[in-house]
Formats: sequence, structure tokens, C-alpha cells
Amino acid sequence: MPALGEPTTGGPGEVARSEWLLLPGERGNGATRLDSRRPDGKAWSEGNQARPLVDGATYFGELLAAVRRMRSGDLLLFTDWRGDPDERLAGPGTEIGDVLCRAARRRVVVKGLLWRSHLDSLRFSEEENRHLGEEIEEAGGECLLDMRVRPGGSHHQKLVVLRHPGRPELDVAYVGGIDLCHNRNDDATHRGDRQSLPMAAAYGPHPPWHDVQLALRGPVVGDVEAVFRERWEDPSPLSRSPATRLRQLAHREDTDAGRLPPQAPDPAPCGTHTVQLLRTYPNRLFNGYPFAPDGERSIARGYLKALRRARALIYVEDQYLWSPRVVASFARALAQNPGLRMIGVIPSVPEQDGRLTLPMNLIGRIAALDELRRAGGGRVAVYGLENQAGTPVYVHAKVCVIDDMWASVGSDNINLRSWTHDSELSCAVVDESPDPRPPRDPGGLGDGARVFARELRLGLMREHLDVEAGSRRQSAVSEALCDPEVAFRAFTQAAAALDTWHDRGRRGPRPAGRLRRYVPPDLPRTRRALATPLHHVLVDPDGRPLSMRSRGAF
Repeated sequence: MPALGEPTTGGPGEVARSEWLLLPGERGNGATRLDSRRPDGKAWSEGNQARPLVDGATYFGELLAAVRRMRSGDLLLFTDWRGDPDERLAGPGTEIGDVLCRAARRRVVVKGLLWRSHLDSLRFSEEENRHLGEEIEEAGGECLLDMRVRPGGSHHQKLVVLRHPGRPELDVAYVGGIDLCHNRNDDATHRGDRQSLPMAAAYGPHPPWHDVQLALRGPVVGDVEAVFRERWEDPSPLSRSPATRLRQLAHREDTDAGRLPPQAPDPAPCGTHTVQLLRTYPNRLFNGYPFAPDGERSIARGYLKALRRARALIYVEDQYLWSPRVVASFARALAQNPGLRMIGVIPSVPEQDGRLTLPMNLIGRIAALDELRRAGGGRVAVYGLENQAGTPVYVHAKVCVIDDMWASVGSDNINLRSWTHDSELSCAVVDESPDPRPPRDPGGLGDGARVFARELRLGLMREHLDVEAGSRRQSAVSEALCDPEVAFRAFTQAAAALDTWHDRGRRGPRPAGRLRRYVPPDLPRTRRALATPLHHVLVDPDGRPLSMRSRGAF
């Protein structure tokens, strides 16, 4: 078996996939059926169509239409970190609980796995997740509250699978960062979801929210379904906590997973996208997952392999972007490749601003950005976003594009928790279609730019630069932004113009764009000393086996 990242033989497309995606055995988890379920033995699926759905309103509108088309005998599977039954997908009468219950009453087979969550007194979502599960159960579906996690961990996967026996052309899976809950239903104007949860005061009563989900069609739908089935069929109790079991009895919760219908054949190929599912499962104490006995860290491994080929531009949108042990791989790529640039888009302010929680959230980011800037200097640029009213936009997206070749969209953040501790699901996408616009091979390794990765990056950049979709400027701006140097400079100039406008008291017309240069705040030494251990234990814990931690491996 080739070493991680070692080139293999084959045609041009096969070589590109093998050098950017994990080969069989490189996942580091032989117990999963993800890499053995295809007759060709490949660790990815080919012939798919992956479409980015940018911001929650886009995703929710499409999901609503797709669920409403489902009929008796169809299959709807979902996992989530938080689910609010009253969250509207598209206006009154489209509450997610009601939409799922109506599907169940039409005899759609509805099965869900929600993280049980910590107590509501800790500002989590125990009650909301329980209520959504109760509504679905009463309508004839089944929704389990799953606490099979490492202590202090969560199930963070966000997926929906819709299968249609006899109508496989309708089969679709949704994977990304968007939960079925409050705050998420925002659009490109970023005025916020009217159904809001409290966050840091800077975000106002309706926090603006930026996020990304993928709509997947083709054989990969079967892979996403297999991820759900592995968790659903886990025979372990949903919780090992005596207190939780008492609550289960008191609320008469369903704790036994019902049988699923047999998995249908994968949908037929329908596009040019190769998609590899990457995951995180922790090294769960005492009783590991049957499908990942020692955990799985293929998200981390996927990033490590792709970053070894980064030469021109790493574009990241991330909720956190912290943990020096994780960004070390980005810093290594920057140090080894003097032509490599990195752009990060992150929240300007952490979601919690308490006297204790704010430093706990800031300390990891400060250390991580220091490491990146030591490695890349002026080739590293990090930005926050704001809407037209000047309110910060909370960046919840989890996106990475490397050299317009490899792209990842999922539930995972760039931190140790997402790479080792919680359950996560991400999609790495390599498009077979080359992008003909110059530069045709930004990385200079012969891989070429690919349509999916480049268009994902350009679409996100156009939103942040306020380039109106369908406008005369769009084509010209897109052509220019294809060049990594031009794109890096465009972000720098837009942020500088907006920062200057604010510094001068917002006099005159507001410059185009939503970018603000991110400057990490200074934390006094005493607050750093207190926040650092709390950050490592509570905010960004390590879910790796001890032997792997000691080697610094994933």
C-alpha cells in the first residue's frame, strides 16, 4: 500500500484522485463498510453531482420542496446536532417538525438521530431535540436521542438522505454545516433569521449567519446512507449515564432503533464529481463504535494529504480556525512553499462573550493565527464579515478549497475537537472537469484547476465582495479572481477600504464588500493563564488514543 500522499500509477484522472484523496487503507479504520461497499474497491464514488447551497435559506427552500415530493414507501434519514421543531424552512406553515411529521403521516419512512445534548442550563439544546423527536414519533416516524459520544463530546454530523424506491432519479443527500434549527435561515443579504437564539451582543437580536451545505446526487447518496446506517445499527445503549436513563424512562423515550428497510442500490452516475466521505469518530472509552473501534480521523488525514500538494492558494471559511496542533499542517505547507497564500474567513467575534467563555474561545485562535503568520507572514490574511448595516456576520461555514483542485464541505471545523473528538462528516470533492480559465494549473503540479472547486471559491468570494449574481460585473470579476494573486489582493483591498471607511466615521458612500481585516484582541497574561487549560479541556479537547497523541499523529 502506498504511503499517505505517495503518487500511484494510472490515467490522469486516476492519478489526480489518488494524490488528493485517501486510498483504501489510508482512512485508518478497517471496520467501516464505506471503503468496502463498492465492487471496484475504491475509497470514493465517481460520477456524482455536488452542488453548493450557500446560506440556510437556499438549503431550507430546496429541502422543503424535496420532502414535500416524497410519498408512501420513500425513505427519509437525518442526523443533527440540534433540531428546533418550530424552525420554519420557508415561512409560516413550514416548521421543520410539521414538515417531517406530515411526511411520516404519508407513510414515508422517517428515521432520525439527534444528539441528546447537554443540559439546557448550559445553553445547549436538550429540550428542543427531545421535543422534535417526540413529534416525529407521534406521527409514526422514529427519532432517537443519541448520546453515544466521548465525555464532553457531541454528535455534530448534519446529513439528510432522501431515497425514492422506483424513482431513483430523485434520490439526494444533503451534507454540510447547516442544522435544522434557529439562527440558520438566513440568506445572502445576511439580515439574520427571525427565529433567533441569543449570541454575543455584537451580533444583535437576529444574528446574521453564513453557512454552506452540499446537495449530492449519484452513487455518493448510497455512501451517505451507509454512514447513517452504521450509527443507527450500533447495538450500544444510547446513553451509559444513569441520570440520562432515568430521564429516558420518565419521558418514555424510544431507546430501541427499529429496523430499516434494506438499502437500495446506489443511484446511477449523473455527473463528473468524485466524492469521498471523510469522518471523525473519537476513540470512545470502554465501548468503542463497532464501525470505528479505535475511532476514525479521516477528516484530519484527508486534510493532511491535500495540504501536502498545496502550492498556490488555501481558501478557508471556518467557524473556529484554532488549535496550533491542527493548524500546524497549514503552517508547514506555508513554510515549505514560498508561493503559497492562505485566506481565512472566520467570525469576527466568538458566539459567546462571557467573562470566562470569551477568553476560552479566543486563546486557541490567537495561538493558531500566530503560528500561521510565523510560517507565512504577509501571505496569510484572515477576515471577518459584516452586513450592510455593519453588524458582524457569524461565519458557521466549514469549507476549504486548495489550488482550485480539492474542495471540502462538511460539519467539521479546523480544530482539535472536530478532527478527533466529536462525530463529524465531510465531503472531499475532486471534479473530473478541468476549468479552462487561466491559470489552468495554479498549483503547477499538472493537476489543473477543476470546475467544482474553482466555482465554489469564486461564488463565496463574490458574495463577500458584493458582486451581484447575474450582473455585468460578475463574469469579469470571476475571470480576474481565478488568479490566486489577484484574489488575495482583491480581498486585501476590499477590507482595507471598508476598514478605512469605519475609521473615518462612516462618512460618504459605503465601499463595496463585507470584509473586515481580523485583528485578534490582546488578552492579559493572567486571563491567558486561566483560559488556556480550560480551552484544552472544555472547548477543544483531544479524542485520540494516547499512543497517537504522544506521536502527534492522526
